[in-house]
Amino acid sequence: MNQYPAVFWGRLGVIAASLVVLCFLMAPIILVMTYAFSASNVQTFPIQGWSLHWLHQALADPQVRESAGISVQVACLATVIATLLGCLAAFAIHSFNFFGRDSAVFFLTLPIALPGIITGMAMSSFFAFMGIHLSFWTLVIAHATFCTPIVYNTVIGRLARLPKSFTEASADLGGDGFYTFARVTLPLVGSAITAAALLAFALSFDEVIVTTFTAGTQTTLPLWVLGSIRLGQSLPEVNVVVSAVIIFTLIPVLLVQRLSGDAGRV
Repeated sequence: MNQYPAVFWGRLGVIAASLVVLCFLMAPIILVMTYAFSASNVQTFPIQGWSLHWLHQALADPQVRESAGISVQVACLATVIATLLGCLAAFAIHSFNFFGRDSAVFFLTLPIALPGIITGMAMSSFFAFMGIHLSFWTLVIAHATFCTPIVYNTVIGRLARLPKSFTEASADLGGDGFYTFARVTLPLVGSAITAAALLAFALSFDEVIVTTFTAGTQTTLPLWVLGSIRLGQSLPEVNVVVSAVIIFTLIPVLLVQRLSGDAGRV
């Protein structure tokens, strides 16, 4: 420490700054999850008592159960569509050079750069222009639209790190294109595809901006939470539902982190 004071204090400063940022991000989440177990319906601190009353009430609320069911259905369908389209696009762009390839990459990744409200408004305008009424399926299409670039980026990144020697060895041993893809390429990128699908599910499940513009009469959990906060009703139930959404979303994110680490090792 005496020989390298600048390095020591520099590392200490980075650690301290990281802790401050982490506390800033996590403090509101911890506070909401704490209020979910408060016995009072008024959010005051310090908490006077603890109870599971609001948890039982949220589970018994039919609107919460219906909204959760719709959210899970939309997330599952959007994940399937986004995974299929994102993987096909990634394999095609990685394997072939064709006219307009750069433009295709640009339009595939554009939804990531756009704010969710822009994507939602654009999808809503498109459905109105085509005379399509907002419904469950317009919601699925909208969620699949912004999930597809996530899948594409994850898979194309893994394909870019894939050693060419593996596919070349398969070809030298007499394997055709389909055999090489099925027995060499696909197993090597399988963990990346799984990670991309889990991440797409997590993003779709808790997306609120796009849902607001494309849901129609469908009520998902984000819309239920937004409506309850706006009206100032059922705030303790909102804390319970938000805590459940955080935990439910955290699971696929942790799995993505684990799979992404495994995908980096060939």
